[in-house]
Parts: sequence; structure tokens; C-alpha cells
Amino acid sequence: NTTTADVSTRACERQQKGNKTVDREREEDSAGQNSTRTVVQHAMASSKGVVRGAAAAAASNVAATMLPLLLLLLLLASASIVVDAFASPAARSSRAAATATTPPRRPSSSSLRMASLDPVTYLRTEWVSAALVTNQTPRSADVVLQLGCEDGRIVNFVPRTVREIITSSAENANSPEGGGLTVACSRQLKQQAERRGAGAKITFSDQPADDLSETPSSSVDIVVSLQAAQRMVENGLDWKKSVNEACRVLKPGGRFLFVESSELGDGESYLDYVVSLSDFSAENKVAGDEDGKGDMMEAANDAVDGEGEEGSQVAATSPIFQEVGYDQVDMVLQPHIAGVAIKAADADLSAAQKAEKKAQEESDRLADLSLSAFERGSKRRKRKKKKKKVGGEEES
Repeated sequence: NTTTADVSTRACERQQKGNKTVDREREEDSAGQNSTRTVVQHAMASSKGVVRGAAAAAASNVAATMLPLLLLLLLLASASIVVDAFASPAARSSRAAATATTPPRRPSSSSLRMASLDPVTYLRTEWVSAALVTNQTPRSADVVLQLGCEDGRIVNFVPRTVREIITSSAENANSPEGGGLTVACSRQLKQQAERRGAGAKITFSDQPADDLSETPSSSVDIVVSLQAAQRMVENGLDWKKSVNEACRVLKPGGRFLFVESSELGDGESYLDYVVSLSDFSAENKVAGDEDGKGDMMEAANDAVDGEGEEGSQVAATSPIFQEVGYDQVDMVLQPHIAGVAIKAADADLSAAQKAEKKAQEESDRLADLSLSAFERGSKRRKRKKKKKKVGGEEES
């Protein structure tokens, strides 16, 4: 019994010593962690102090460097004011004349459009333009012409079924390119075509948007005008002539897609002019033209059929567009209009050709009526013969 008690006592003592050792190790570990945390905190505080000191030193160096420059600029400005004050009137007038004759640097068309449109209107009209061109270009359309190209977005807007894209320019004739496409526009068109890989051929043309002399009549399926009219006004081009040229180059049944400002810089409405070339305007003119839209119709007919005797044979009330659908662009700060105009099937015909076509249609209609009457009479005669035959058999 004594030996067992001693063994138990020694085991308890060893267990107590082991517990004390474990507690001591835990205390040492916690102390080490606290010391490490303290060192890290001190290091972070010292690094913040170093950064703040460096920033303050850099600020003081910048201030010390800029202060002499500012003083020098002020000194030069004051010196120029003093020299100009003591200069002779002749010298001042010659300097003013030289400044007036020096042409200012003209910003690019993209910067002008971004400056004229707020970001909300710009992004919304871009989205509407992409949706309009993509959805309103039929699968059968092969050739697309854009009025006033300024970048390469048309490559991504048109469907992949389009085979050719023709360009035109809305730049000023006094521009470095001589009124043609800018270098940036040509580069973006090439880059977008390579990235998309749609296979559409891009025909680079520097023809003005209001004089599409390089494009034959009735050779284009789709004509697109995306925020180009306002740039034409700013660069001295005639946006009405561009619409007339679009009518000329469109095939019968072709579509004119446009997203333009509701009112241009000259105070005229883009939509009113397009509608004036449609069937609706022609009907109104027959009833009574009081707002001068007949003159616009006559000018458009001259542009479509050519000047001279052949153009003079076209009636002034002849519509160019068979249908015009449009809607206001919503969620914009500056009013814009988006629409589709479909060229009439007989828009390229002269008055004599239209009269001949109408007479032929009337002749075909009368021939159909005669054929229908003959067929009805033949059926009636057959029914009578059948009745007579049945009656004779009953009598016999």
C-alpha cells in the first residue's frame, strides 16, 4: 500500500510539473506574439512618418521649383504689357492684323461632335444608330453608303451580309485633306474591318457628302446618315443636297437611314425636309401647297433625274420616298430624330415613263377583267348546256 501511494504521489507531481511547463510555454508564446505585434506597430508608425516626411519634402521641393517659374512668368507678362503700352499705334495695328490673318487651328470633327453633344445624348444616339442600321438593313442589301464618314463605327453597325461600304466626307474644303476623309477616319475603317473580319469591301472615296459624283445613280441599297448634317452645316456643306444625292444613288426600294438633330444650326428641321419628299407631302401639295414644300420636291426631283430637259419632264409632285417612318430619340438632353425612308419604285422614271407605266397597268387591269368575264361566261354556258342535257334525258 505504501508503495502504491508513493507511486501515485510521484505521478501527480510529474503531472503538475508538466502542466506548469505547458503554462510557461504558452506565456512565453503570448509574450513573443505581443512583442512581435509591438515591433510591427512601431515599424508601421515609423514608415508612415517616413512617407509623410517624404511627401512634405517633395511638396516643398515642388513649391521651391515652381515659385521661380511663376515669378518669371509674371515678370514676362508685366514686361509685355509695359512694352505694348509704350509701343506706337502703327506697331500695335500691324500686330493685330497679323494675328487676324493667321488662321486658327481647326479641331477634328470627332472633337467637334463630342463638344457639341453632351455625354448622355452622344451615348444614346450611338446606341440608337447601331440598332437602326443593324435592324433596318435587309439581308438582300449588298452596298451601303455613309454620308460624312468620321470613324470606323459603320463597319460594326452593318450586318455581315453587306459586301461593300462606300465612304463620303463632310469635312471642310480648306482642311489639310482638302475636304476628303481624314487620316484618322481611314485608319479606323481599316482597323475595324480587320478586327471584325466580315469580308465587306471598303471603297475609300473622298467625294463630298453633298456631291456624290463618284457613285452612279440607282447603285446603292442603303444610305446611312449618322449625326452628319450638323457637321455639314459647320463645314459649309449643304445637307439638303446630301439628302437629294442619297435619293439619287439609292436603288428603287432602297432605304435611307438617318439619326440626326431635330433642328440644325440653320434653324431648319431635318425631318420636315425628308417628309417633304414622300407620298404624304405630294398628296398635301395636290390639295394645296402653302409652306413651299413643292419647291423642295422639285429640287429633289432635279437631283434624282438630272438637270436639263429630262429633269424638267418630272412632275413637281412626284414623290421620291414611298414611305417615311420616324420617332424621337428618347432619354437625351438634345432632341434627335431617327427614321427610315424607302425610295419609291418609280422615283427614277420621268413623267412620260410614269404615264406609260400607268397606261400599261390600266391595260393589264382591263385585260384581267376581260379574262375574268370570259371565264365566268364560259362557266355559265356550260351550266346551261348541262341543265338542257339533263332536261332532255328526263323527257325521253
